[in-house]
Amino acid sequence: MKNIALLSGAAALVFLTGACQNRKDVRTPKYNIVYIMTDDHTAQMMSCYGSPYAETPNLDRIANEGVRFTNSFVANSLSGPSRACMLTGKHSCANKFYDNTTCVFDSSQQTFPKLLQKAGYQTAVIGKWHLESLPSGFDYWEVVPGQGSYYNPDFITQDNDTIQKHGYITNLITDDAIDWMENKRDKDRPFCLLIHHKAIHRNWMADTCNLALYEDKTFPLPDNFYDDYEGRPAAAAQEMSIVKDMDLIYDLKMLRPDKNSILKATYESFLGRMDKAQRAAWDKFYDPIIKDFYKQNLSGKELANWKYQRYMCDYMKTVKSLDDNVGRVLDYLEKNGLLENTLVVYTSDQGFYMGEHGWFDKRFMYEESMHTPLIMRLPKDFTRKGDITELVQNIDYAPTFLELAGAPVPEDIQGESLLPLLKGEKPENWRKALYYHFYEYPAEHMVKRHYGVRTERYKLIHFYNDIDWWELYDLTKDSSEMHNLYGQKEYEPIANELKEELKRLQEQYNDPVRFSPDRDKE
Repeated sequence: MKNIALLSGAAALVFLTGACQNRKDVRTPKYNIVYIMTDDHTAQMMSCYGSPYAETPNLDRIANEGVRFTNSFVANSLSGPSRACMLTGKHSCANKFYDNTTCVFDSSQQTFPKLLQKAGYQTAVIGKWHLESLPSGFDYWEVVPGQGSYYNPDFITQDNDTIQKHGYITNLITDDAIDWMENKRDKDRPFCLLIHHKAIHRNWMADTCNLALYEDKTFPLPDNFYDDYEGRPAAAAQEMSIVKDMDLIYDLKMLRPDKNSILKATYESFLGRMDKAQRAAWDKFYDPIIKDFYKQNLSGKELANWKYQRYMCDYMKTVKSLDDNVGRVLDYLEKNGLLENTLVVYTSDQGFYMGEHGWFDKRFMYEESMHTPLIMRLPKDFTRKGDITELVQNIDYAPTFLELAGAPVPEDIQGESLLPLLKGEKPENWRKALYYHFYEYPAEHMVKRHYGVRTERYKLIHFYNDIDWWELYDLTKDSSEMHNLYGQKEYEPIANELKEELKRLQEQYNDPVRFSPDRDKE
């Protein structure tokens, strides 16, 4: 296994050259790969991760029949950058897709689908893309423009036509994925299918068949819902508060002609995509809630709690459709004799806040958004079951898929193959720390730029650009990251050690921010 951190100079060159040669000699069966990725689905809302709220029996099936990663993280908690890291196996500083507002993915660069094609695989991506340029490296693709729409969404086809399909987006993406497996691929060749869902992205519009679900539930507020952000000025400066920033109309559907909000027109455009039957079902459900809400005239903590309850309820309903459709894919694979020869992966492009710190959304390096669910059902030749506790990151997916396919892993890929972990091995030189870098500021939600390092126990974050602020957390004592320990004398040795590790990782990944905060992009 390559581990640049342990090598230098000529020794590293010899080792890496040998590792590349060894990888070229690898011969493994041609397993299929089905990679299912959602948007903003957090582990807190999956029953296989112990959620007290959400029931996800089909996702649980993957975990129960395979493995669950308990320390799975992203390198940049934002949709487009996370996808670029996944496709390239490289951090944002290497793949050059830093944020959702200024970047276009360079589709000419190396990606794992292109490398799988060279290894004889058929490749396909269906659903959300969100990288601005059109997909490349896929034999078949059909993607939604931008974020996509929950109802009667548009799709961009390989002919570069935009077509509208009738139905609910999670169902439609699954329909197309199953249709590709059944009717469009060469069944004598291995395949890699990327099923990328819009769900569970804001504004959490559930399928009409699920609108009435969970209305009898009451969700307890997180202990730190009313966080005062003491010692954490960057956390205090965000604009992703459920109380202050969650839009009553766009997010919570409280549409009334005499009421306005910043995002009202956008919500009305979503409703405008519905057909008469869909809109009738929608209005039948929401009209009584709207009437009751404005009658109550809530304020203060009562309004905050109401908003939280509706947010949780809408989110869970959107998860329900997703879980049902994961079940459809698993059933298809099993019925057609594909399940035992296929690696099935489920993950999200990042985690999400379900009221922790009073927030929704993601972006921060804090646990709820840096951590992402990752579960896998392994091919029959793999016997590993249960939890995998090593630190893994979304840059690891690309080398994992390549090694599983018996394809060489280029040495410029920065991730590590997870295959040894899937085989039950315990590599002695497995990484002890993860690097993170978030760039999108100033922008929506106003989360300041920051980078940091996370080990098994500690996390060090540096907020920079228009601020110079360090934060240090002991995750074993403060898993909610409420108490910034940076600057406390007894923690100076730990902070200094983590700074050295941070510097080492920035050098390993060649992040130019190590030279100056003004050089965080190249």
